[in-house]
Amino acid sequence: MARRSKTTPPAVSAEEGDEGQSQGALWEAAVTATPHHVGHRKRLRDRFRKGGADALPDYELIEMILFRALPQGDTKPLAKALLARFGSFPEVINASEARLREVAGVGERVVDELKLVRAAALRLMQSQITGRTVLGSWQAVLDYLRAAQGFDEKELFRILFLDKRNQLVADEVQQTGTVDHTPVYIREVVKRALELSASALILVHNHPSGDPTPSAADIDMTRQIVDAARPLGVQVHDHIIVGRSGYFSMKGKRII
Repeated sequence: MARRSKTTPPAVSAEEGDEGQSQGALWEAAVTATPHHVGHRKRLRDRFRKGGADALPDYELIEMILFRALPQGDTKPLAKALLARFGSFPEVINASEARLREVAGVGERVVDELKLVRAAALRLMQSQITGRTVLGSWQAVLDYLRAAQGFDEKELFRILFLDKRNQLVADEVQQTGTVDHTPVYIREVVKRALELSASALILVHNHPSGDPTPSAADIDMTRQIVDAARPLGVQVHDHIIVGRSGYFSMKGKRII
């Protein structure tokens, strides 16, 4: 018995008449039906080219980010699942690999694409404070610091080292701690400042809880660094605490 090709509609006998022709038309429509997501990528790209990011809601931006990681298929369900899990575009981009992998459909390539976007954004934001007087670009500094570690799940202690013109010499994470504590070694802070010939410091750490209000230990540690650095000609301009809900400046609140 000859096999019928998957792309060849069944023959319609004279006896079957109009009913047979209708069945053949339904078969052809079923074979040639285009999945709803085919062409969707092009439409998204066209809208992005014409209107930029403002033309797309958050889930569609995430869809486009996932195009390279998932070259075939519909990325909308995964994009919406990520937003439902983390709540916002920044939270998705800043989520840790372990938390991202908790979402069904997220593998290594998806993680890589999301982290690439984050790295590119941070590189761009850091460039806004490099080679400029940091104190004159204060909002850019705050935006960069919040993006760099405001969403982190562990406390990070960072130092911005500045020269005599208050330009950035180095941006370094000195310590990585736990969800509510970071060890800070005052001698190492001052030692590193002297190694870099820094004239001033901006201390930074984050509160994973989201609330940037300093603890008594935060304030005490900051004052110890100020007292240790001052005799060596190194000034502490500020200690900034960042969190999801914003930031806290010890200088601004006249704590130091």
